[in-house]
Formats: sequence, structure tokens, C-alpha cells
Amino acid sequence: MQSLILNAKRLIIKVGSSLVTNDGRGLDCFAIANWAQQIATLRSMGKEVVLVSSGAIAEGRQRLGFETRPTGVHELQACAAVGQMGLAQIYETSFRAHQLGTAQILLTHADLADRERYLNARSTLTTLLGLGVVPVINENDTVVTDEIKFGDNDTLAALVANLVEADALIILTDQQGLYTADPRKNSQAQFVHRARAGDPNLEMMAGGAGSNVGTGGMITKIIAAKRAASSGAHTVIASGREDNVLIRLAKGEAIGTELSSDMAPLAARKQWMMDHLQTSGQLVLDAGAVTKIRDEGKSLLAIGVCEVRGEFGRGAVLSCVDQLGQIVAKGLTNYSSGDARRIMRRSSSDIESILGFVEEPELIHRDNLVLVS
Repeated sequence: MQSLILNAKRLIIKVGSSLVTNDGRGLDCFAIANWAQQIATLRSMGKEVVLVSSGAIAEGRQRLGFETRPTGVHELQACAAVGQMGLAQIYETSFRAHQLGTAQILLTHADLADRERYLNARSTLTTLLGLGVVPVINENDTVVTDEIKFGDNDTLAALVANLVEADALIILTDQQGLYTADPRKNSQAQFVHRARAGDPNLEMMAGGAGSNVGTGGMITKIIAAKRAASSGAHTVIASGREDNVLIRLAKGEAIGTELSSDMAPLAARKQWMMDHLQTSGQLVLDAGAVTKIRDEGKSLLAIGVCEVRGEFGRGAVLSCVDQLGQIVAKGLTNYSSGDARRIMRRSSSDIESILGFVEEPELIHRDNLVLVS
């Protein structure tokens, strides 16, 4: 049985606090250097990698002398602020040893819920990947409140998988994967090698708390796999202490628990847009633009827009209609209503001279367009 990762080009790799901090004893320089070396090998194999790393709170806790994880929000935020410094430094040093650049990105779930910030984050990440940089993402624990109580970087990793249309999510943990029951309490527990992400039986299997370093446990990973599957990404849950786990997965070896998605990434992401996002304005298209996006799968350019209806900001979901008022598509706009009115009927090459800046050459990129039948 071959790994689901074998043919995946764009990967989200999430490492948990216990792994990053050697079970809370401080940043594990050796382990982080080892993952950097493996990721460098993945890059040489033609795979793009986004790293989602926990560990800031655990490292800050160690630096500030807390014997156990604090429970107060402000203490947790202080730990995150202190720990993030060391976390960023060690990743930069470890990847630089392999001539790979890194970028630190701190996100909250709110960043991905707000459409304008969603587009900004997506543009930044895809640009970094295009430049050969490895983005290192962590939840912005210094400023979040409710999220900090859940330590939900598993969910954050799944949301990032949707954001950049990843092919697969790899969750590295201190466990081998998923069992049908807790093997520490049930000698009859069986290891789950492969299942379908979203299978309701998985959540019943995955009950139990996490370690005393992070929070959550296997249940958050199962839910994350379900989220990732909704955007077309397969998930592998495996031990980060397994020798060369990332390289072996990339070469096709089946390791850990594999949770498969039965949807293609782009199709799933567009279905997500269709199901969950409401339109807040309209763009009236000329016949040429309708043909381009409906029959040729092209992006919507400003030159094909005859009229802009409504008031909206960048990242709003718009209806694209023909001149008879029939809805052709829905999509996320790269420009606000005011800017769209200024650049409609104009060539993409004119945008900078008109607005003084260019967000994107397209008014709506084809990856952010959903055709309406």
C-alpha cells in the first residue's frame, strides 16, 4: 500500500508542542534540524512545504520558569510572546543550513474567517512558495483569547491546507497514529492504517486528552483531517520521532494513519465557496468575459466588466452576471467596489497607473471563481 503523500505536490506539515520542545524540556534543536533536513529533501523532490509549528507557549513556559502550563490567559500570552522569539530563531538557523529561506507568519482563526485577510494571507503564502521559501506558521497566541484555550494548531493547519489548496496535510505527533481505542487502557485496541476522513466512527475512536505540554489530543487531529478533506487534502497522522518519516512518506511508504479525501482539491474548495459564502455585490460582464470564464476557464479581468453594483471591500464574494441578469459565477474579488469601478473596462496593464498599486492582475482569479449552472 503506497502512501497518499507519494503524488502530493503541496504539503502542510504540522508539528506539535511535545515534539518541538522535547516533551516540554525546551526547544529540541536536534529534532528541528532533522525536520529541516527532511523538508529540504522534499523541496529537492519538487514538493512545496508549509510548516505549521506549535511550541511557542511551551518554550516560553520553560524560559519563564513555569513548572506546569499556566491556566491564566495573560500568562499564556506572555509565554507565547517569549517563546516565539526562540522558535523563529531556531527555524531560521536550521533551514538556512540547507540554503532555504523561511518566513514567520502568525495567524488566528479570525484571519481566515475575514475574507479580505483571507485573500491577503493566501496571496502572501502562494508568493512565498513561488519564491522557494518555507513559511513557518503558528497561531498568534499573543493576542488570541478563546483559541488559546484549545491549542488548536491542528485546526489551523487544516484551514491553511484549504487556504493554499494543499494536496495533503501531515500531522506529526508523539503518537504512532489512531487506534480503535486507547491502547494504554484496552489491550484489544487495533491500529487504524487507513480510513476515510470524515467517517463518524473515527471521532468515537479518538477520545482522550492530549499531553501536559500541548492541549487537545487525537480528537483534534481527526477533526482537522475532516476539515482538510473538505478542501480535497488527504491527511496522515504519524509519529514525528519515526526515522526520516517525511522522506519515507514522500517516497510512497505508508506510515501512521492515513485519512483520505475523496474530492479533488480545487473542486472541493470551490464547493466550499459555493456552500458557505454569500454574495455582497454584483459585476455585470460583457459577452466576451462570460465566454472566457464559462467556456474557457479563465480569470475575470477588469476589462470584461461593464458595471459594478453594490458596495463591498476586497475579498467580498460577488455574483458575476451577464447583461441579461443571469448569474454566471460567484467569486472572491481582489478589489473593492470603488477600485473596481475605476478599473472596469480597462486593461490589467493600466491598473497600477489608475490606482497607484496592483493587488492582482485579475479582478477575480479563476481559482476563486465558481461557475453557477
